[in-house]
Amino acid sequence: MAKRSSIFFAGLAAGAVLTAGAARAANYEFLAAPATDLNRVFRLDKATGEIGACQYGLTDEGSIGVTICYKSGEGAGPQAPSEYGLVASRHEREGGVFRVDLRTGAMSICYVLKQAVVCTPPNK
Repeated sequence: MAKRSSIFFAGLAAGAVLTAGAARAANYEFLAAPATDLNRVFRLDKATGEIGACQYGLTDEGSIGVTICYKSGEGAGPQAPSEYGLVASRHEREGGVFRVDLRTGAMSICYVLKQAVVCTPPNK
């Protein structure tokens, strides 16, 4: 009977690890820039507020193209632990998005500048 209990608890522990991994896997939010002529998508870590972006790029060879990604730059790195979200304006030529702190109401504008995503200081 002790052997069965050990197997049962080992199974529970493995299930808890898998569940925790699945919870971490859903920690990102994605949002396209509102600009109608821009194929850029922003990626937000909902727990840390860190933001990056990727877009499609053409190659000179005429192949299928490449994914161009921009790292977190000034103001776009991890913020104070909280709960963050992304909001797009309705401005059809806006290339950036709002990073919002859902707990405090603070907002930043984030956009690509010189090969990196940058964000303004948070403000309410």
